Amino acid sequence: MRWNSMELAAMATAAVPGLSPTGVAAAADDARDFTAAIVHDAEGNRWRIRSPQHQEAAMRLETELQVLRGFSTAIRAELPFRVPSVAGAVRRGEMRTFVYNHLPGASMGLTELTHGPAGLIDDIARTIAAIHDLSDSVVDHADLPRYSAERYRQRRLNELDQAATTGQIPSLLLRRWEHAMEDQQLWDFEPTVTHGDLHEDSLLIEGERVVAVTGWTDLHIGDPADDFAWLTAVGAPAFRDQVLQAYSQHRSETPDPCLMRRAALTAEFALAQWLVRGKATDNQEMVDEALGLLNQLASDIETYGGQPIALTPMEEEVKAPAETQDSRPVARIGAHATVADHGGWAESGEGDAEPAVITDSSADQSAAQQPAQDQPAQDESTQDRSTQRQAVDADGEPTGQVPQVPQGRWIDPDDEPTGQFPAVPAEEEPTGAIPRVSEEEAAAASEPATTSGSLPIQPDQQTEQRAKQKNFFPAQSANSARSAESAAEAAEETEETEAGGESIYSRHPGLRPPQ
Repeated sequence: MRWNSMELAAMATAAVPGLSPTGVAAAADDARDFTAAIVHDAEGNRWRIRSPQHQEAAMRLETELQVLRGFSTAIRAELPFRVPSVAGAVRRGEMRTFVYNHLPGASMGLTELTHGPAGLIDDIARTIAAIHDLSDSVVDHADLPRYSAERYRQRRLNELDQAATTGQIPSLLLRRWEHAMEDQQLWDFEPTVTHGDLHEDSLLIEGERVVAVTGWTDLHIGDPADDFAWLTAVGAPAFRDQVLQAYSQHRSETPDPCLMRRAALTAEFALAQWLVRGKATDNQEMVDEALGLLNQLASDIETYGGQPIALTPMEEEVKAPAETQDSRPVARIGAHATVADHGGWAESGEGDAEPAVITDSSADQSAAQQPAQDQPAQDESTQDRSTQRQAVDADGEPTGQVPQVPQGRWIDPDDEPTGQFPAVPAEEEPTGAIPRVSEEEAAAASEPATTSGSLPIQPDQQTEQRAKQKNFFPAQSANSARSAESAAEAAEETEETEAGGESIYSRHPGLRPPQ
């Protein structure tokens, strides 16, 4: 339920005894999850009030309460910024509205940050580094999620499967994301304490300093790249690179080299999460917004190649500088995007070697133990496994071994097929000469032969091509496969929209073309 500012001020007086409001103003927040306001009292203090709009948002606020209680006085004293504290709460129905003590500073937009003072870049990096260097106890005491690198990768694959079931995500994006998520080298990182919902509105700034950090509803131990996803929407690559360089200097440990690649993936994949969330809540506005951004991103990547994500590019990717593309991935679209996890939280590193779902990497271990015809042709690695056929023994039973096709051995046309591969005698040396075949023998060889046993059947070109297709990927729509010419026309239409009123670029600045 959305409350107006006066109603929030009334709630604040009920939550904090003795508070006498003299003024109230709206505050920036995740608009679809929370209603927020700043309440001024007679003594000149300012209080921030945050009210959830639905049950999921209410659960996030309860989680934040546990997190803030875990920030002891000693931990707060070591941080280079201030952390909120809850002054009181009031219950309305099944959900509670929280009032927080005043914090100094104000949030800045992405454009303001990139044109801000030089010292601000270093302080933003120092702030992110301080969060990632927090003690694990802050997360553990609040009973929050803890992921290993492999389990976090598997969680992303689970979310990708869930997004694919909508049937509305361009196949180009699904293949691109799957390719990156299955690249285990990309996910070789050291898990750290991660804010989980960090963006420009979370940073309260005064001058060249980040004086406070808000929005601690999604704290966990996982991939530090998640806290850099919002920077991939910055239109100034130099700003992004400077923040990363300063972050490396402030961290107690050297960050992994693939951090920004995973950050770009997180920013792009947030659009799919936004679509899944809109579907789950039957919010058609969210669904339409997500589909528009997904199709725009797919068209941009198809035309210009997109930002680098996987360490090894896909064969069909267009090789072009990312700086020339029309749009950039969006880390936040209207509000925090998330999807429910599959399975319980990982409380320890045990069982990390056993993935939560079967992927190509894990299926390879069992492919040799199953008949090839039972393997579904869903991707290239699955297709490769499906072309592996089992050899048979003298009784026609499979041996579990991949047969080796003999070289330089010709079978007599009069021989009947036995279902076994003829062996080349050790003393027989191949001559390298091609035997002559008569016209009658050639005609007989072209006739289909009836065989017994389990001979390896080589797929024809069409069968092999079908095996390489992704079965769960929907056909690419016309919007997601626009040519460079139609993309240019769309950009012109967008400029006309900007001239006449609010456009997608004004609501989502991360998609604006580079200047």
